[in-house]
Amino acid sequence: MVTATHETSHRIFQDHPEVLAPVFKALGLPPPVKADIEPLTPDATELKPLERRVDTVLKVEPSTGNGFLLAVEAQTRKAPDKGVNWAYYVSYLYAKFGLPVLLIAVCRNRSTAAWATGPFECRVGPWKSQVTRPFVLGPDTVPRISDESDVARQPALATLSAIVHSESADIQAILELLARGMRAFDKSTALYWSELLEVGLEDTPARETWRELEKMVVTYFPGRGTVFEEAFLDGQAEGQAEGRAQGEAKGVLRILEVRGLPLSDEVREHITGCTDLARLDDWLDRAGTVERAEDLFSETAAAQETPTPE
Repeated sequence: MVTATHETSHRIFQDHPEVLAPVFKALGLPPPVKADIEPLTPDATELKPLERRVDTVLKVEPSTGNGFLLAVEAQTRKAPDKGVNWAYYVSYLYAKFGLPVLLIAVCRNRSTAAWATGPFECRVGPWKSQVTRPFVLGPDTVPRISDESDVARQPALATLSAIVHSESADIQAILELLARGMRAFDKSTALYWSELLEVGLEDTPARETWRELEKMVVTYFPGRGTVFEEAFLDGQAEGQAEGRAQGEAKGVLRILEVRGLPLSDEVREHITGCTDLARLDDWLDRAGTVERAEDLFSETAAAQETPTPE
């Protein structure tokens, strides 16, 4: 069954080919920014009803050297028949497009990654008619993001790294670093990457950790049941400005609480008593970065008192 993690783990290569940096580095090729990368149909079906479909297929034309195809497969666990399917994908794509094929398996745990490296052989006695050796992107080949600045510079790789390392012992530290790094994004960019990561983490324990951290990154990504979508839909159900204001006030308080900032009764009353949606939006945007809860009010007041230049 195709899962959210499965979908995100290969679709990210279609939408953000810069995530191929570790693959290009391992192949000794120029980075993706110097290559033309074109998505191709993943359908590898010849006769119906026999259906075979590669997760993602990309045609790569490097600035130097010959072109080739990347066939990307997301693999969350071992599968007895996968070696045969992968051999078919490679042979079929090679025959159809006339270009050599690099098969990439994206795995999030070491045992699956070790298995996915193969080799998967078609042999009779000592004779090997075909050998399939995928290039594996897993915990040992995708680097951990260790610097907040890397999140801003390489958000696609940072997201893939978190998904690949989602079963690692230090995943909480990795996710905390990502949450801090995403504060450098503008609001729409933070929305996108924050929820793409939540969707990719699927039903792992790491997803619950991220849902708590995600409260510092205000986002809405419909159709995936993420924490901010739930809050948004709750507010929509109210249908009135007063209901939306109450929902946003709760969001502000929730973010401050998750960050462990002290909240006095006066602060709580000031936030819950506010009905100005623009002001609540501003507080919601800054709740993840202020050093004290009271700073929300002082900065807002200062902005309101600043005269508008004529």
